[in-house]
Amino acid sequence: MKNVRLIRHGESAANAGKASLDHATIPLTPKGVEQAYLVAQSFNHAPALIVASPFFRAQVTATATVAAFPATPLETWPIHEFTYLEPARCANTTVAQRQNWVEAYWAKSDPTFRDGAGAESFMDFIFRVQSFLDQLAKHPAQDIAVFSHGQFINAVAWLIERKPETIDGRAMADWREYEITNPVPNCCGYLLSRRPADDTWRICPQVGPDGSCSKLVLSPFGK
Repeated sequence: MKNVRLIRHGESAANAGKASLDHATIPLTPKGVEQAYLVAQSFNHAPALIVASPFFRAQVTATATVAAFPATPLETWPIHEFTYLEPARCANTTVAQRQNWVEAYWAKSDPTFRDGAGAESFMDFIFRVQSFLDQLAKHPAQDIAVFSHGQFINAVAWLIERKPETIDGRAMADWREYEITNPVPNCCGYLLSRRPADDTWRICPQVGPDGSCSKLVLSPFGK
């Protein structure tokens, strides 16, 4: 049985409402660093592989788990957040300041549209997510911890649950609604599993019956 623990990074400066220079270099807050430490402490045995997004906040979150299990290899995969707004336009802005641009992007509902240099289309993004699932399925490691981002993790869940046949405007709108309805808290996520010779992924819900993410995040690796 292959088990993959998908974990969103700890609280970032942008999550706390601060301006960020660019999407890739946003740091963690002190609270985010503490969350990363708690994730590392939740494992009761070493994962066979640790995977992290190249974005700084995910790398730093993964660092605590890497330090706890120094013999476990760390790999950086292209599982970074969806950069759908032109990075240069967003430099030194807050989430609140970008809100109108965000609403305009999603109102367009064009999966092939790129906002500008350095931005990716929704179609590009979903291709990255599907490539990640394909790479996971082929990887020989059975217990994998993955440190990524809220939108990327939600896109994984959406592909598995909704199984869209075509990535068109309707699918794009459906994913946006799915993302808003199913926010992934910092250092929470999903648990994926796949049996040998099975061509489908199974996914556990991100929130436990008590309303917290601990039941998912701690199983099957956790205490």
